[in-house]
Amino acid sequence: MNMNLRDVQYFAMVAEHRHLGRAAEALGLSQPALSMSLRRLERFMQTKLVKRTPKGVDLTASGEAVFAHARRLRLSVEDISREVADLSKGRAGHLRIGTAPGFALHLMPTACRTLLKEAPKVTLKITIGDRSSGLTGLRSGELDLAVITIQGPRQEDLVEEHLYDEEYTVYASANHRLAKRKQLTLADLVQERWAMGTIDGPSERRLRQAFGDSGLPPPNIVMETAFLPLRFQLVATSDLLTFNSRRAVRYGAVPYRIAEIRVRDLSYTRPVGVSWRKDAYLSPAAKRFIEILKSTAKDMATEDW
Repeated sequence: MNMNLRDVQYFAMVAEHRHLGRAAEALGLSQPALSMSLRRLERFMQTKLVKRTPKGVDLTASGEAVFAHARRLRLSVEDISREVADLSKGRAGHLRIGTAPGFALHLMPTACRTLLKEAPKVTLKITIGDRSSGLTGLRSGELDLAVITIQGPRQEDLVEEHLYDEEYTVYASANHRLAKRKQLTLADLVQERWAMGTIDGPSERRLRQAFGDSGLPPPNIVMETAFLPLRFQLVATSDLLTFNSRRAVRYGAVPYRIAEIRVRDLSYTRPVGVSWRKDAYLSPAAKRFIEILKSTAKDMATEDW
């Protein structure tokens, strides 16, 4: 009896959903057909892979071991299919990229424009999210590349290539009472209200740490949103402050009257890079896009700030 590759792929979907009905729906199969596939794989493996629970199914120890290999197998099959499609159709391929909101305002538009000009047949899908979603997308095979911050510890299963360092600073409306002062201390900001990305994001943690290190109460964050245009508009038309990257403000806040506020003892720089799975197939489009990102980042570093 030979193992059916499709049975392994179906089992991986069951393992991901932990529910036969939802897995069958995702695969476009009937539940009896999926159950038959699962039983066939268990007969081949000569062991039970799942056990029924009131909420669905759990994996046995053997099932967990098979699932680990099945995920790698599914990604390899997908990589092979994409590589064959690139070769047979004579195209550079479809590129799926994850990036953070700030980078989508300045780095990504230039890089994407350059790639599409060089390779008109390339298709792109850009997904906006945080670092965590970028890493998840790479590991699940849903993303080819992720333009995200590089943070420790080192991701052993990924390649992380540094592009540039992103400097963060405080911003307010150009009409804010603090905007005309040349330099302030954190103590001058204790009574201010803030609009930030997420309460537990890296820049928010750095801001709270700076206040704490100075023996001050934490900043009063009254609004959080990852949608930068909304945050910029609110800051420009209210008394709210924000802590954001200089490049994101420079490129994303053009329609709004926003001013930088220089604060002593508040510095924060985040390394930005492009990441991909070590064992993944990189299409010609992906390889070229990495080169374009490096070139774009180098050009940005020479800009006059």
